[in-house]
Amino acid sequence: MFYAFHSCEGRASLPHVQGEEKVVAASGPPTLRQRRLGTELRKLRERAGLSSTAGAARIGVQQARMSMMEAGRHGVSEDRVRTLALAYSCDDSDLVEALTAMTGRRGRGWWDEYRELLPPSLVEVAEFEADATGMRVGVVVTMPGLVQTLDHARAAFRQSVPALRPHEIEHRVSFRIKRQAILFGASPLLYTAIVHEAALRIRAGSPDVMRDQLLHLNEMGERDNIRILVVPFEQVHFPASGQPISYASGPVPHLDTVLLDFDHGCEFLDAEAQLHRYRSVLDRMEECALTPQKSRDFIRCLAKDL
Repeated sequence: MFYAFHSCEGRASLPHVQGEEKVVAASGPPTLRQRRLGTELRKLRERAGLSSTAGAARIGVQQARMSMMEAGRHGVSEDRVRTLALAYSCDDSDLVEALTAMTGRRGRGWWDEYRELLPPSLVEVAEFEADATGMRVGVVVTMPGLVQTLDHARAAFRQSVPALRPHEIEHRVSFRIKRQAILFGASPLLYTAIVHEAALRIRAGSPDVMRDQLLHLNEMGERDNIRILVVPFEQVHFPASGQPISYASGPVPHLDTVLLDFDHGCEFLDAEAQLHRYRSVLDRMEECALTPQKSRDFIRCLAKDL
């Protein structure tokens, strides 16, 4: 769709987007995707040097509606995204198309069934992973969730502080195992896990559980879409990071996202400076790691010692 600008006292007027006024505010809290779309629309406006009020005036809506759109609390159509991109003089067609793909109401994701069972930020991890085109993670003391065995995941959750009740543990275990489906299928996610030796040695469960986990890690690393890279203790230039880092690539670099996993919950980052920082950290971690083959040999030796 193409729009024409018409001069009106030095301001450009934009066409009304038919049907847009029928879109109503979301009935529940905005999803991770809806919040990210709103954030990116706000970034476009700010790069254009416009206030929220000025941006709203450009497309003929009230400032309150603009704020709701940028908070992910009001539906945004594909036409509205293109109108905003035009009003903000955004000529990055790849970014605009990626943003239009984020609009509208999507079908329920499998993770929605867990919204009453798990903390909201934990449920959003599945949505974060589902929208990724590739992922790189770095862990120091925990096993990457997407390559955990069922028994290892259950043992790890039993060590939670404060202690989880049995049914809470089982909800978390089933959720973690279902997340792993993105690594299989016709178009599996490209996945790199950089794992410090400490994570391979910290026990979760019995020696048999740990041995099975290490062997499973090696099996996963042999898949074409998965790389498992081990950082041994002897590596002295390792950029240690306490919390697990997950870096998800989006359809365009502007839509990359970082997930930091803390004891109190998950935090999603998308500022350009934050993305650059964690890309650099993961680059450094990868430089410290063994090759995939040497990593498999290393893990195999650890498993034999159990």
